[in-house]
Amino acid sequence: MTAAPRVVVHPSKQILADAAAARLVGAIVDAQAERGVAHVALTGGSMGSAIIASLAAVPGRLAIDPTRLHLWWGDERYLPAGDADRNDTQNDEAGLASFGIPAEHVHRVAGPDSSESPEASALAYGEAIREHGQGSWDVVLFGVGPDGHVASLFPHHPAQRITDAIAVAVHDSPKPPPDRVSLTFECFERSHQVWFLVSGADKAEAVAAALAPGADRWDVPAAGPRGSDATLWLVDADAASGIG
Repeated sequence: MTAAPRVVVHPSKQILADAAAARLVGAIVDAQAERGVAHVALTGGSMGSAIIASLAAVPGRLAIDPTRLHLWWGDERYLPAGDADRNDTQNDEAGLASFGIPAEHVHRVAGPDSSESPEASALAYGEAIREHGQGSWDVVLFGVGPDGHVASLFPHHPAQRITDAIAVAVHDSPKPPPDRVSLTFECFERSHQVWFLVSGADKAEAVAAALAPGADRWDVPAAGPRGSDATLWLVDADAASGIG
């Protein structure tokens, strides 16, 4: 069973980021209390960095035990470590390093400086999840593109169809850079909570399409992922403007 989507609308991007950060602290603390260790899949983009910056300012985050927290990314651009366009670099610059999480608990996707191909990176990332994961995500964070894509799973792209894999190499991405590594829909299906963080009027059409009855993830990938405990659309007023 999966949880039906629930929409929470905030008046602005900053209030959305601050509220989502506070909510994430609670989810991590609860997961550590219930399961010992929390596993969170982060997202890139402006909202991905905004929630990291807000999280750094939440006093309650001190309740999180950083030694029992593992961070991952739902996707990554196949670029060298430290490249400004990588999701993990942007999250680092937003304040991730200040959380005190052991480096070995921050699981990064290898780029061309340390991997021979996106396929090799996807395989290694999947193996890391098998080794260090606990069989399900506590929280998966998604941004949503104007075309409705999540992670690096784009509308009508063959990477969507991959099964029996945790992570997949993505080539010919319609959004640069062309080569990426993404977790698969099959991997995301094992999530306690799935949160979509969406801001801006340019995302309104994608939000409305993903939430429309009968939406097909082949056409709107954001319609696909759902959590077993919660599926939350945390949006600002502009992103919610297309919802009927």
